[in-house]
Amino acid sequence: MINMTTPLVEMDGDEMTRILWQMIKDELILPYIDLKTEYYDLGLENRNETDDQVTIDSAEATKRLGVAVKCATITPNAARMDEYKLKSMWKSPNGTIRAALDGTVFRAPIVVKGIEPCVRNWKKPITLARHAYGDVYKNVEIRVPGAGRAELVYTGEDGTEIRETIQDFKGPGVIQGMHNTDASITSFAHACFKYAIDTKQDLWFSTKDTISKKYDHRFKDIFQDLYDNEYKDKFEEIGITYFYTLIDDAVARVMKSKGGFIWACKNYDGDVMSDMVSSAFGSLAMMTSVLVSPSGVYEYEAAHGTVQRHYYKHLAGEETSTNSVATIFAWTGALRKRGELDGIEELITYANDMERAVLWTIESGKMTKDLALITTLDNVTVLNSQEFIREIRKTYDSIK
Repeated sequence: MINMTTPLVEMDGDEMTRILWQMIKDELILPYIDLKTEYYDLGLENRNETDDQVTIDSAEATKRLGVAVKCATITPNAARMDEYKLKSMWKSPNGTIRAALDGTVFRAPIVVKGIEPCVRNWKKPITLARHAYGDVYKNVEIRVPGAGRAELVYTGEDGTEIRETIQDFKGPGVIQGMHNTDASITSFAHACFKYAIDTKQDLWFSTKDTISKKYDHRFKDIFQDLYDNEYKDKFEEIGITYFYTLIDDAVARVMKSKGGFIWACKNYDGDVMSDMVSSAFGSLAMMTSVLVSPSGVYEYEAAHGTVQRHYYKHLAGEETSTNSVATIFAWTGALRKRGELDGIEELITYANDMERAVLWTIESGKMTKDLALITTLDNVTVLNSQEFIREIRKTYDSIK
Protein backbone atom coordinates (compact mmCIF):
# COMPACT_ATOMS: atom_id res chain seq x y z
CA MET A 1 0.00 0.00 0.00
CA ILE A 2 1.44 3.35 -1.10
CA ASN A 3 1.17 6.11 1.49
CA MET A 4 0.41 9.74 0.65
CA THR A 5 1.51 12.71 2.74
CA THR A 6 -0.52 15.56 1.20
CA PRO A 7 -4.15 15.16 0.04
CA LEU A 8 -5.40 15.75 -3.48
CA VAL A 9 -8.41 17.95 -4.03
CA GLU A 10 -11.06 15.54 -5.36
CA MET A 11 -13.90 17.11 -7.35
CA ASP A 12 -16.70 14.65 -8.03
CA GLY A 13 -19.00 15.18 -11.00
CA ASP A 14 -22.13 14.13 -12.85
CA GLU A 15 -23.93 11.33 -14.67
CA MET A 16 -22.00 8.43 -16.24
CA THR A 17 -18.60 9.89 -15.47
CA ARG A 18 -19.59 9.98 -11.78
CA ILE A 19 -20.36 6.24 -11.98
CA LEU A 20 -16.99 5.58 -13.66
CA TRP A 21 -15.27 7.78 -11.04
CA GLN A 22 -16.27 5.41 -8.26
CA MET A 23 -15.45 2.31 -10.31
CA ILE A 24 -11.95 3.65 -10.98
CA LYS A 25 -11.37 4.40 -7.31
CA ASP A 26 -12.66 1.00 -6.21
CA GLU A 27 -10.75 -1.07 -8.78
CA LEU A 28 -7.63 0.90 -9.73
CA ILE A 29 -6.73 3.20 -6.83
CA LEU A 30 -7.93 2.12 -3.39
CA PRO A 31 -6.44 -1.41 -3.60
CA TYR A 32 -2.97 0.11 -4.10
CA ILE A 33 -2.92 3.56 -2.48
CA ASP A 34 -3.85 4.83 0.96
CA LEU A 35 -5.71 7.61 -0.84
CA LYS A 36 -5.92 10.99 0.86
CA THR A 37 -8.27 13.54 -0.70
CA GLU A 38 -10.15 16.65 0.28
CA TYR A 39 -13.52 15.86 -1.28
CA TYR A 40 -15.87 18.32 -3.00
CA ASP A 41 -19.11 17.19 -4.61
CA LEU A 42 -19.49 19.21 -7.81
CA GLY A 43 -22.52 17.20 -8.91
CA LEU A 44 -25.20 19.56 -10.23
CA GLU A 45 -27.59 18.87 -7.35
CA ASN A 46 -24.98 19.89 -4.76
CA ARG A 47 -23.91 22.94 -6.75
CA ASN A 48 -27.56 23.97 -6.79
CA GLU A 49 -28.01 23.36 -3.06
CA THR A 50 -24.90 25.39 -2.18
CA ASP A 51 -25.60 28.18 -4.71
CA ASP A 52 -22.40 27.06 -6.46
CA GLN A 53 -20.28 27.88 -3.39
CA VAL A 54 -18.89 24.33 -3.49
CA THR A 55 -17.22 25.11 -6.83
CA ILE A 56 -15.56 28.22 -5.42
CA ASP A 57 -14.47 26.28 -2.32
CA SER A 58 -12.91 23.54 -4.46
CA ALA A 59 -10.89 26.11 -6.41
CA GLU A 60 -9.61 27.70 -3.20
CA ALA A 61 -8.66 24.25 -1.88
CA THR A 62 -6.74 23.61 -5.10
CA LYS A 63 -4.72 26.78 -4.55
CA ARG A 64 -3.95 25.62 -1.02
CA LEU A 65 -3.06 21.97 -1.73
CA GLY A 66 -1.52 22.43 -5.17
CA VAL A 67 -3.01 19.44 -7.03
CA ALA A 68 -6.61 18.56 -7.91
CA VAL A 69 -8.40 15.90 -9.93
CA LYS A 70 -11.83 16.66 -11.40
CA CYS A 71 -14.63 14.53 -12.79
CA ALA A 72 -16.67 15.80 -15.74
CA THR A 73 -19.57 18.06 -14.76
CA ILE A 74 -22.78 19.36 -16.31
CA THR A 75 -22.93 22.98 -17.45
CA PRO A 76 -26.69 23.54 -17.35
CA ASN A 77 -28.79 24.82 -20.23
CA ALA A 78 -32.54 25.50 -20.30
CA ALA A 79 -33.38 21.78 -20.51
CA ARG A 80 -31.18 21.03 -17.48
CA MET A 81 -32.87 23.85 -15.56
CA ASP A 82 -36.14 21.95 -15.83
CA GLU A 83 -34.64 18.48 -15.41
CA TYR A 84 -32.80 19.33 -12.17
CA LYS A 85 -35.22 22.06 -10.97
CA LEU A 86 -32.33 24.50 -10.62
CA LYS A 87 -32.47 27.83 -8.80
CA SER A 88 -30.27 29.39 -11.48
CA MET A 89 -28.51 28.45 -14.71
CA TRP A 90 -25.17 28.00 -12.97
CA LYS A 91 -21.95 28.87 -14.81
CA SER A 92 -19.55 26.22 -16.10
CA PRO A 93 -17.64 24.78 -13.11
CA ASN A 94 -14.57 24.52 -15.33
CA GLY A 95 -14.89 28.20 -16.22
CA THR A 96 -15.20 29.17 -12.55
CA ILE A 97 -12.18 27.09 -11.55
CA ARG A 98 -10.10 28.33 -14.50
CA ALA A 99 -10.87 31.94 -13.64
CA ALA A 100 -9.96 31.38 -9.98
CA LEU A 101 -6.63 29.74 -10.82
CA ASP A 102 -5.78 32.00 -13.80
CA GLY A 103 -4.27 29.01 -15.54
CA THR A 104 -3.79 27.55 -18.99
CA VAL A 105 -5.30 24.23 -20.06
CA PHE A 106 -2.98 21.85 -21.93
CA ARG A 107 -4.74 18.99 -23.72
CA ALA A 108 -3.06 16.21 -25.68
CA PRO A 109 -4.40 13.01 -27.25
CA ILE A 110 -3.56 9.65 -25.69
CA VAL A 111 -1.93 7.74 -28.53
CA VAL A 112 -2.27 3.95 -28.57
CA LYS A 113 -1.42 1.31 -31.18
CA GLY A 114 -4.44 0.16 -33.12
CA ILE A 115 -6.26 3.49 -32.94
CA GLU A 116 -5.05 5.43 -35.94
CA PRO A 117 -5.75 9.16 -36.50
CA CYS A 118 -8.43 10.05 -39.03
CA VAL A 119 -5.93 12.54 -40.48
CA ARG A 120 -3.50 10.20 -42.22
CA ASN A 121 -0.41 12.40 -41.97
CA TRP A 122 -0.63 13.00 -38.18
CA LYS A 123 2.27 11.04 -36.72
CA LYS A 124 2.73 12.81 -33.37
CA PRO A 125 0.27 14.19 -30.77
CA ILE A 126 -0.94 17.77 -31.15
CA THR A 127 -1.11 19.58 -27.80
CA LEU A 128 -3.85 22.20 -27.42
CA ALA A 129 -3.03 25.10 -25.10
CA ARG A 130 -6.33 26.71 -24.15
CA HIS A 131 -6.56 30.08 -22.45
CA ALA A 132 -8.52 29.47 -19.29
CA TYR A 133 -10.07 32.84 -18.54
CA GLY A 134 -12.78 35.11 -19.89
CA ASP A 135 -14.44 35.31 -23.30
CA VAL A 136 -17.85 33.58 -23.47
CA TYR A 137 -17.15 31.68 -20.23
CA LYS A 138 -17.48 34.88 -18.18
CA ASN A 139 -19.86 36.68 -20.49
CA VAL A 140 -22.90 38.83 -19.76
CA GLU A 141 -25.94 38.37 -21.97
CA ILE A 142 -29.17 40.28 -22.54
CA ARG A 143 -32.26 39.08 -24.37
CA VAL A 144 -33.33 42.19 -26.26
CA PRO A 145 -37.15 42.49 -26.04
CA GLY A 146 -37.65 44.91 -28.92
CA ALA A 147 -36.47 47.95 -30.83
CA GLY A 148 -33.84 50.09 -29.13
CA ARG A 149 -30.17 50.99 -28.96
CA ALA A 150 -27.53 48.72 -27.41
CA GLU A 151 -24.29 50.38 -26.28
CA LEU A 152 -20.93 49.25 -24.94
CA VAL A 153 -19.89 51.62 -22.16
CA TYR A 154 -16.68 51.86 -20.11
CA THR A 155 -16.51 54.26 -17.16
CA GLY A 156 -13.03 54.82 -15.74
CA GLU A 157 -12.33 55.41 -12.06
CA ASP A 158 -11.57 59.03 -12.95
CA GLY A 159 -14.96 59.40 -14.63
CA THR A 160 -13.64 59.05 -18.18
CA GLU A 161 -16.26 57.45 -20.41
CA ILE A 162 -15.88 55.45 -23.62
CA ARG A 163 -19.08 54.63 -25.46
CA GLU A 164 -19.70 52.62 -28.62
CA THR A 165 -22.98 51.68 -30.26
CA ILE A 166 -23.34 47.93 -30.63
CA GLN A 167 -26.55 47.89 -32.63
CA ASP A 168 -29.69 49.93 -33.27
CA PHE A 169 -32.21 47.11 -32.96
CA LYS A 170 -35.34 47.26 -35.11
CA GLY A 171 -36.83 44.32 -33.21
CA PRO A 172 -35.98 41.56 -30.71
CA GLY A 173 -32.47 40.07 -30.54
CA VAL A 174 -29.64 39.19 -28.20
CA ILE A 175 -26.50 40.91 -26.88
CA GLN A 176 -23.36 39.33 -25.48
CA GLY A 177 -20.61 41.15 -23.60
CA MET A 178 -17.17 39.56 -23.17
CA HIS A 179 -13.95 40.66 -21.54
CA ASN A 180 -10.38 39.68 -20.89
CA THR A 181 -7.47 41.25 -19.02
CA ASP A 182 -3.90 42.01 -20.00
CA ALA A 183 -2.75 40.19 -16.85
CA SER A 184 -4.55 36.96 -17.78
CA ILE A 185 -3.45 37.07 -21.42
CA THR A 186 0.13 37.62 -20.26
CA SER A 187 -0.07 34.63 -17.89
CA PHE A 188 -1.43 32.54 -20.76
CA ALA A 189 1.41 33.59 -23.05
CA HIS A 190 4.08 32.89 -20.42
CA ALA A 191 2.61 29.43 -19.78
CA CYS A 192 2.61 28.59 -23.49
CA PHE A 193 6.18 29.73 -24.09
CA LYS A 194 7.47 27.92 -21.00
CA TYR A 195 5.61 24.72 -21.86
CA ALA A 196 7.01 24.82 -25.40
CA ILE A 197 10.53 25.17 -24.00
CA ASP A 198 9.99 22.40 -21.43
CA THR A 199 8.65 19.98 -24.06
CA LYS A 200 10.86 21.26 -26.91
CA GLN A 201 7.91 21.69 -29.26
CA ASP A 202 7.09 24.43 -31.76
CA LEU A 203 4.37 26.84 -30.62
CA TRP A 204 1.59 28.08 -32.89
CA PHE A 205 -0.83 30.80 -31.81
CA SER A 206 -3.98 31.79 -33.68
CA THR A 207 -6.85 34.29 -33.32
CA LYS A 208 -9.06 36.28 -35.71
CA ASP A 209 -7.39 39.69 -35.39
CA THR A 210 -8.39 40.74 -38.92
CA ILE A 211 -11.99 40.90 -37.72
CA SER A 212 -11.50 41.52 -33.99
CA LYS A 213 -9.04 44.39 -34.41
CA LYS A 214 -8.90 45.31 -30.72
CA TYR A 215 -9.94 42.23 -28.70
CA ASP A 216 -8.10 39.49 -30.60
CA HIS A 217 -5.33 41.84 -31.68
CA ARG A 218 -4.49 42.45 -28.01
CA PHE A 219 -3.74 38.74 -27.62
CA LYS A 220 -1.50 38.82 -30.70
CA ASP A 221 0.45 41.87 -29.49
CA ILE A 222 1.06 40.50 -25.98
CA PHE A 223 2.30 37.16 -27.32
CA GLN A 224 4.62 38.85 -29.82
CA ASP A 225 6.04 41.32 -27.28
CA LEU A 226 6.80 38.56 -24.79
CA TYR A 227 8.36 36.36 -27.45
CA ASP A 228 10.59 39.14 -28.80
CA ASN A 229 11.72 40.37 -25.36
CA GLU A 230 11.91 37.20 -23.25
CA TYR A 231 11.74 33.95 -25.21
CA LYS A 232 13.14 34.38 -28.72
CA ASP A 233 16.78 33.61 -27.80
CA LYS A 234 15.82 30.47 -25.88
CA PHE A 235 13.58 29.23 -28.68
CA GLU A 236 16.38 29.70 -31.21
CA GLU A 237 18.90 28.08 -28.86
CA ILE A 238 16.95 24.83 -28.59
CA GLY A 239 15.77 24.88 -32.21
CA ILE A 240 12.02 25.46 -31.86
CA THR A 241 9.85 28.12 -33.48
CA TYR A 242 6.97 30.41 -32.57
CA PHE A 243 4.62 31.88 -35.12
CA TYR A 244 1.25 33.60 -35.21
CA THR A 245 -1.39 33.02 -37.86
CA LEU A 246 -5.12 33.51 -38.34
CA ILE A 247 -7.27 30.73 -36.89
CA ASP A 248 -8.62 29.71 -40.30
CA ASP A 249 -5.08 29.45 -41.68
CA ALA A 250 -4.05 27.50 -38.55
CA VAL A 251 -6.84 24.96 -39.12
CA ALA A 252 -5.67 24.38 -42.69
CA ARG A 253 -2.04 24.00 -41.56
CA VAL A 254 -2.98 21.63 -38.74
CA MET A 255 -4.75 19.28 -41.14
CA LYS A 256 -1.67 19.07 -43.37
CA SER A 257 0.88 18.83 -40.55
CA LYS A 258 2.57 15.76 -39.05
CA GLY A 259 1.73 16.92 -35.49
CA GLY A 260 4.20 17.22 -32.66
CA PHE A 261 3.58 20.88 -31.78
CA ILE A 262 1.59 23.06 -29.36
CA TRP A 263 -1.40 24.95 -30.74
CA ALA A 264 -2.33 27.88 -28.48
CA CYS A 265 -5.91 29.12 -28.73
CA LYS A 266 -8.23 31.53 -26.98
CA ASN A 267 -10.74 30.02 -24.56
CA TYR A 268 -13.61 29.09 -26.88
CA ASP A 269 -11.34 28.18 -29.80
CA GLY A 270 -9.39 25.84 -27.52
CA ASP A 271 -12.58 24.25 -26.23
CA VAL A 272 -13.78 23.42 -29.74
CA MET A 273 -10.44 22.57 -31.35
CA SER A 274 -9.38 20.22 -28.54
CA ASP A 275 -12.55 18.20 -29.17
CA MET A 276 -11.79 18.17 -32.89
CA VAL A 277 -8.19 17.04 -32.37
CA SER A 278 -9.09 14.37 -29.81
CA SER A 279 -11.88 12.96 -32.00
CA ALA A 280 -9.60 12.90 -35.03
CA PHE A 281 -6.96 11.05 -33.02
CA GLY A 282 -9.52 8.46 -31.99
CA SER A 283 -11.97 9.44 -29.28
CA LEU A 284 -13.03 12.30 -27.01
CA ALA A 285 -12.32 9.89 -24.16
CA MET A 286 -8.67 9.60 -25.27
CA MET A 287 -7.30 13.00 -24.29
CA THR A 288 -5.42 14.28 -21.25
CA SER A 289 -6.26 17.68 -19.81
CA VAL A 290 -4.40 19.65 -17.16
CA LEU A 291 -4.94 23.21 -15.96
CA VAL A 292 -1.66 24.83 -14.90
CA SER A 293 -1.65 28.13 -12.99
CA PRO A 294 1.21 30.66 -13.02
CA SER A 295 1.87 29.81 -9.36
CA GLY A 296 2.40 26.12 -10.16
CA VAL A 297 -1.01 24.70 -9.22
CA TYR A 298 -2.31 21.73 -11.23
CA GLU A 299 -5.86 20.54 -11.87
CA TYR A 300 -6.30 17.33 -13.91
CA GLU A 301 -9.58 16.39 -15.59
CA ALA A 302 -11.15 14.48 -18.44
CA ALA A 303 -11.65 16.73 -21.45
CA HIS A 304 -15.03 15.22 -22.41
CA GLY A 305 -18.54 15.57 -21.06
CA THR A 306 -20.64 13.53 -18.64
CA VAL A 307 -21.78 10.90 -21.23
CA GLN A 308 -25.47 11.65 -20.66
CA ARG A 309 -26.82 9.02 -23.08
CA HIS A 310 -24.94 6.20 -21.34
CA TYR A 311 -26.09 7.47 -17.95
CA TYR A 312 -29.74 7.17 -18.95
CA LYS A 313 -29.06 3.63 -20.16
CA HIS A 314 -27.36 2.88 -16.84
CA LEU A 315 -30.36 4.20 -14.91
CA ALA A 316 -32.62 1.97 -17.00
CA GLY A 317 -30.53 -1.04 -16.00
CA GLU A 318 -29.00 -1.45 -19.45
CA GLU A 319 -25.35 -2.36 -20.02
CA THR A 320 -23.00 0.42 -21.09
CA SER A 321 -19.57 0.33 -22.73
CA THR A 322 -18.21 3.73 -21.70
CA ASN A 323 -14.59 4.67 -22.31
CA SER A 324 -12.95 5.61 -18.99
CA VAL A 325 -9.39 6.21 -20.26
CA ALA A 326 -9.35 10.03 -19.95
CA THR A 327 -10.77 9.85 -16.42
CA ILE A 328 -8.18 7.24 -15.43
CA PHE A 329 -5.42 9.45 -16.85
CA ALA A 330 -6.79 12.42 -14.88
CA TRP A 331 -6.29 10.40 -11.69
CA THR A 332 -2.84 9.12 -12.70
CA GLY A 333 -1.76 12.61 -13.76
CA ALA A 334 -2.79 14.09 -10.42
CA LEU A 335 -1.24 11.25 -8.40
CA ARG A 336 2.02 11.49 -10.39
CA LYS A 337 2.21 15.25 -9.79
CA ARG A 338 1.45 14.73 -6.08
CA GLY A 339 4.28 12.20 -6.00
CA GLU A 340 6.66 14.61 -7.74
CA LEU A 341 5.83 17.49 -5.41
CA ASP A 342 6.02 15.35 -2.26
CA GLY A 343 9.00 13.23 -3.33
CA ILE A 344 7.07 9.92 -3.28
CA GLU A 345 8.68 7.75 -5.98
CA GLU A 346 6.22 4.89 -5.41
CA LEU A 347 3.34 7.18 -6.38
CA ILE A 348 5.11 8.23 -9.60
CA THR A 349 5.83 4.59 -10.48
CA TYR A 350 2.20 3.65 -9.79
CA ALA A 351 0.94 6.36 -12.16
CA ASN A 352 3.36 5.37 -14.93
CA ASP A 353 2.54 1.66 -14.59
CA MET A 354 -1.22 2.24 -14.47
CA GLU A 355 -1.08 4.28 -17.67
CA ARG A 356 0.96 1.52 -19.34
CA ALA A 357 -1.65 -0.99 -18.16
CA VAL A 358 -4.41 1.02 -19.83
CA LEU A 359 -2.55 1.17 -23.15
CA TRP A 360 -1.46 -2.48 -23.03
CA THR A 361 -5.03 -3.58 -22.34
CA ILE A 362 -6.27 -1.76 -25.45
CA GLU A 363 -3.34 -3.00 -27.55
CA SER A 364 -4.14 -6.58 -26.50
CA GLY A 365 -7.52 -6.16 -28.19
CA LYS A 366 -9.67 -5.54 -25.09
CA MET A 367 -11.50 -2.24 -25.28
CA THR A 368 -14.78 -0.35 -25.06
CA LYS A 369 -17.21 -0.15 -27.94
CA ASP A 370 -16.19 3.34 -29.15
CA LEU A 371 -12.62 2.12 -29.74
CA ALA A 372 -13.68 -1.25 -31.18
CA LEU A 373 -15.57 0.63 -33.91
CA ILE A 374 -12.43 2.41 -35.11
CA THR A 375 -9.54 0.09 -34.26
CA THR A 376 -7.27 -1.45 -36.89
CA LEU A 377 -6.68 -4.48 -34.64
CA ASP A 378 -8.29 -7.80 -35.49
CA ASN A 379 -10.42 -10.04 -33.28
CA VAL A 380 -11.04 -7.45 -30.55
CA THR A 381 -13.12 -8.07 -27.44
CA VAL A 382 -15.72 -5.41 -26.63
CA LEU A 383 -16.03 -4.93 -22.87
CA ASN A 384 -18.65 -3.12 -20.86
CA SER A 385 -17.72 -0.19 -18.62
CA GLN A 386 -16.85 -2.21 -15.53
CA GLU A 387 -15.25 -5.13 -17.41
CA PHE A 388 -12.82 -2.75 -19.11
CA ILE A 389 -11.71 -1.24 -15.80
CA ARG A 390 -11.33 -4.70 -14.25
CA GLU A 391 -9.28 -5.86 -17.25
CA ILE A 392 -6.95 -2.88 -16.72
CA ARG A 393 -6.54 -3.98 -13.10
CA LYS A 394 -5.52 -7.45 -14.24
CA THR A 395 -2.95 -5.97 -16.61
CA TYR A 396 -1.60 -3.67 -13.90
CA ASP A 397 -1.27 -6.56 -11.45
CA SER A 398 0.74 -8.47 -14.05
CA ILE A 399 3.31 -5.69 -14.55
CA LYS A 400 3.65 -3.92 -11.20
